[in-house]
Amino acid sequence: MPTARLAREADLPALLELFRVSEVSAAADPLERAADIWRQILSRDDLAVLVSEEADRIVATCMLITAPNLLRAGQRHGFLENVATHPEYQGRGHGRAVVVAALQAAWTMDCHHVLMQSGRKDPRVHRFYEGCGFVPGLRVGYVAHRPARPA
Repeated sequence: MPTARLAREADLPALLELFRVSEVSAAADPLERAADIWRQILSRDDLAVLVSEEADRIVATCMLITAPNLLRAGQRHGFLENVATHPEYQGRGHGRAVVVAALQAAWTMDCHHVLMQSGRKDPRVHRFYEGCGFVPGLRVGYVAHRPARPA
């Protein structure tokens, strides 16, 4: 059964490769910029990147972002982002391991709830999230895109 652990500084190259083959989104580029962002992520107490490995290879990851909250009796908010599983390792429990570990970390940090969004149309993706405990339709998600920069 796959397990999850917190990501370490040395994991950056493996994470960038995972993002590349997972086709989730373009990763930060060049490598120096990605390394600077990675150092920022690792230095924060309100961010946790979880990974799952097989054969010494990172095959799944997600990021938990938490934020303080004056409402909900002071319980924190949690946000799940950047969920990715290597295509060759999907269906083996690695994605579930990182998501469940992120949720457990959120509950340990006294989060009231964890929100996540998926832009994927594949019904298997939605079944996966529901199987991890997420309930669709309780909230409406909105997205504002950054305006185009003037030429």
